[in-house]
Amino acid sequence: MSDQPSQPPPTAQPAQDEPAQGEPAQGEPAQAEPTQGEPAQAEPTQGEPAQDEPTPPPARWRGQLRVALPGCWGALLLACLSFTPSLLPRGGVLQGLICGISAAIGYGLGVLAAVVWRAFADRDPRPPRRRSWPVFWIGGTVLFGVAFGLGQYWQHEIRDLMGVREYNVLQAVLSPLIALLVFALLLLLGRGVRALYRWVSRQLMRWIGERAAKAVGWLLVAATSWLLISGLLLEGLVGAANEAFSLRDTETPEGIRQPTTSTRSGGPGSLVPWDSLGREGRVFIGSGPSAADIIRFSGEPAREPVRAYAGLDTADDTEERAARAVADLRRAGGFERANLLVATTTGSGWVDPANVDTFEYLTGGDSAIVALQYSFLPSWLSYLVDQSKARAAGRELFDAVYDTWSKLPADERPRLYVTGESLGSFGGETAFSGEYDLSNRTSGTLFSGPPNFNTLYREFTDHRQSGTPEVQPVFKDGRTVRFASDAREPIPPTDEPWDSNRVLYLLHASDPIVWWGPHLILDEPDWIGEAPGRDVLEDMFWVPFVTFWQVTADLPFATEVPSGHGHRYRGEYVDAWNAVLRPPDVTETDLARLREIIG
Repeated sequence: MSDQPSQPPPTAQPAQDEPAQGEPAQGEPAQAEPTQGEPAQAEPTQGEPAQDEPTPPPARWRGQLRVALPGCWGALLLACLSFTPSLLPRGGVLQGLICGISAAIGYGLGVLAAVVWRAFADRDPRPPRRRSWPVFWIGGTVLFGVAFGLGQYWQHEIRDLMGVREYNVLQAVLSPLIALLVFALLLLLGRGVRALYRWVSRQLMRWIGERAAKAVGWLLVAATSWLLISGLLLEGLVGAANEAFSLRDTETPEGIRQPTTSTRSGGPGSLVPWDSLGREGRVFIGSGPSAADIIRFSGEPAREPVRAYAGLDTADDTEERAARAVADLRRAGGFERANLLVATTTGSGWVDPANVDTFEYLTGGDSAIVALQYSFLPSWLSYLVDQSKARAAGRELFDAVYDTWSKLPADERPRLYVTGESLGSFGGETAFSGEYDLSNRTSGTLFSGPPNFNTLYREFTDHRQSGTPEVQPVFKDGRTVRFASDAREPIPPTDEPWDSNRVLYLLHASDPIVWWGPHLILDEPDWIGEAPGRDVLEDMFWVPFVTFWQVTADLPFATEVPSGHGHRYRGEYVDAWNAVLRPPDVTETDLARLREIIG
């Protein structure tokens, strides 16, 4: 920037955080000063009209739209970087949202950098020189155009990698306009908060010193903003969503009927009323393979599988719901089966049919599965706000099952397994202290799509053996715990025995639920710096702030991609359960047929 001042174009005037020369300082009354060489005008006496009144200041809203050149360069840089690839393909609306948020962050960082630079240079703000704005508009247009074109190319590559053919050209073209709107709204919001801070500081200056007033004012405004966002706003949105999804919970999907067999909750003799199961509970109970279906698959005699479930309306608290589910499991003969599976649900009580159906097919129906509901919210929303409920549900349900199971004679106990997908894996982990506890108290475990904040998952990946990637780590030679992105392939380490009760984590390199976390804001994760997984572009790289918002935006669409990518594990449960259960006499042909059945 030059020391020679000039006026910028009227459409983009520089914003100055400090008063210009001649303007009153904050908290001081304005005083008119005569122009050099001109006599001062006498103030009009009372009752006389003022002569030559000054031109009124511009409308306040126009001042709110003024922008600073350093901030604009920061906004441009992060807006361009927002087009870099993330884990999943994204449409134009989503791209515009990410671009606008990134631009707003970049603007703030640019203004902050300018303030720090002026502080070290010990000078006041100066207007940019005459050519600075034309250079910005021309150079910025070129840079943004190149970034936009590269973004479309990268999105095409991701869609091709995952077999996604859907593409909306109109949304892609409109994405810059969406980004501009989001940027403007966030900028106005930020300036509104700044104006509130200044007003509070001025009020405080009546009673305390200027420095103390500014510090206290900042703390008050920051605390109030945080309480509004995390308290009233967030809790209000979650409450509204919970209310809306609670109404949906009363529905029963078409094709789902109340069972007529006593081996299911809600059926004859059940301790759990059908109407109390909730929408996903009724789906879980009213679906799944029958003994006849299993016989057609295996050609061998089969039993009718047992399924027990408790919904939010079954009991008032988690511990009581778990007790009711286990009591109904025992009534249905679940503890008399050879294989017993404790399934921790996701959010609204959903259990992936591919997961539990596969378990029943591979065990010949000589199985029992128990689960319970802990929220009305869907999986991705529960993932963000219902973690404590998932933790309580996983622990209470397993402890209730284990209490009954451990009191049975050793030779009459069923083999005990644990499973959970997404937030269900988080809840399922909470019942265990570590690797040995999982191996000692279960006959096998299958967790899929584990969130990045899972305690045991983080322990296993953070302490992985040197040289193994985060997307497929090796923990203690794979003696108990192993990881697979595609269970059809050999699960490393292939040269080490896996003789203990097996614990398998199924995860995709492109699953945002596995990799998302606040640490992405300022810390580059290992999985980005290492060789990418099989369905992640090599061109993906980490950018502070930007990558966090990209992966955050991927979360709601994690299941909107074909199976085998993102948060879709459907077909892979066949080979994953085959690895954990190790059923005898199951051939590759049987597995291929079962994959077709599961879909």
